[in-house]
Amino acid sequence: MATVTELVLYPIKSCAGVSVPEAQFGISGLVAGGVHDREWMLVTREGLFLTQREYPRMALVTPRIDGGALVVDAPGMPPLRLPLAHDAAAPTVDVQIWDDHVSAADCGDAAAAWFGDAIGGACRLVRFRLGAQRPTSTKWTGGAPSETRFADGYPVLVIGQASLDDLNARLQAAGRASLPMNRFRPNLVVDGLEAFEEDFVASFEAGGLALRPVKPCARCPIPSIDQATGIPGPDPLDILQDYRANPRMEGAVCMGMNCIVAEGAGGSLRVGQQLEANINF
Repeated sequence: MATVTELVLYPIKSCAGVSVPEAQFGISGLVAGGVHDREWMLVTREGLFLTQREYPRMALVTPRIDGGALVVDAPGMPPLRLPLAHDAAAPTVDVQIWDDHVSAADCGDAAAAWFGDAIGGACRLVRFRLGAQRPTSTKWTGGAPSETRFADGYPVLVIGQASLDDLNARLQAAGRASLPMNRFRPNLVVDGLEAFEEDFVASFEAGGLALRPVKPCARCPIPSIDQATGIPGPDPLDILQDYRANPRMEGAVCMGMNCIVAEGAGGSLRVGQQLEANINF
């Protein structure tokens, strides 16, 4: 058995996460307090998505759910309130995330100016358009359909606590500081597995909800960015490279598993809940 130790959704792609005690798992990812995971995103004026790769200060943009609004804070900035009610009159724009083009709602000039000041670069804030769909690639799902919003590729990322503990032991042995889990930006953290045992789980199940790991998560340089300061530091990929280069991913360094909601979409998980981790023998 595995135990849920943390549930995190990221309302704005590549900005800080919101840790919640309970979340629904919709077909496109976590939902809590009326907010979906990666429901908003920053883009260039041309509509190309932005992340901490380009603007590490995005880590300091901290959303919180407050009644009927998403309130966003950043150092030295007044709070910005984003209504949760969708604005049907908002201009529709075409935005690009990796190879996908998605219909999104532009959130206006005031939000664009606020975020431009917060991250130190010109940008627009967009929201996933109500009724829009972004199917995930079926290459890794065995043909099973799934959806996501503005996540990189799949709706749920799961990491075992023991996997981080293993990495931290190796970092300490190399004379380097341990890293918190938020460097790897998971949606679901579980305890009770061996290090990297999530790689071999066929499904995580509880109460009719089934999450199916489908693709190893290839890591980019974002884990090198301190999520509390927005300052890049030593990149743990050099340590991970020694034992986490995955031949199935053309040698990419992997940590965590991307999952789809295979059964029971709309079901919930809560922190402290046990999951049946079915190993793929």
